[in-house]
Amino acid sequence: MQTVTVIIPTFNEEKYIQDCLHSVSFADQIIVIDSYSTDQTLSIAKKFNCEIIQRKFDNFSNQKNAAIHLAKSDWILFVDADERVPQKLQFEIKAVIENSNQSAYKIRFPHFYMNRFLYHTENKVVRLVKNENVYFEGEVHEKLIHQGSVGILKNFMLHFTYKGLFHYIKKKDSYAWFQAQMAKDKNKSASYFHLVFKPFYRFFHTYFIRRGFLDGIPGLAVATIDAYGVFSRYVKMILIDKNLK
Repeated sequence: MQTVTVIIPTFNEEKYIQDCLHSVSFADQIIVIDSYSTDQTLSIAKKFNCEIIQRKFDNFSNQKNAAIHLAKSDWILFVDADERVPQKLQFEIKAVIENSNQSAYKIRFPHFYMNRFLYHTENKVVRLVKNENVYFEGEVHEKLIHQGSVGILKNFMLHFTYKGLFHYIKKKDSYAWFQAQMAKDKNKSASYFHLVFKPFYRFFHTYFIRRGFLDGIPGLAVATIDAYGVFSRYVKMILIDKNLK
């Protein structure tokens, strides 16, 4: 029988960690890697059958890589504290790993915004992978490196992505600084062309190509703020170039 380890990075997730841990109780091993939370995250997690390790946060990839080294199962499932693994997805995961001809699987993530899931504005991300020479690279929007073919699971992971308008914008700004600095480190530069064209294309892609318009006003809001996130990244690249950060 194939086994699964769930890895959950945390930092001050007291509002979400309990429901998350409930939803992954099917796993053979659960690892919570915590960045020294100052709220009740750890006291809540200790009530569950999970392993808790603490590590000072430096970047997203290193945090998860530290936990990967402790995974004992045949497969690893990566779950964030504000995500839930519904029962249908649990059953599908257990079924596919027993008879899999793939080495990894993408999971569907509908956006959660304005108190509803936007099923036409979904992401597909590799989250389930064989525990064989896997690791993350990149400081933000980290990429999971693995070998072999990739399948896509049918059922959704529930992700309570955005807690409100200002949280959404703050999150985009935070990521923008990371991305701008990474671009600077690679000697990339931004121009006024980037400031105009790139945000426009992001809006067009999210709203029309990915059919966000089918999600009504929330779909329009997500496409607009996604475009703002791209705009913010290039503005910050220019600020860094001019030493105005």
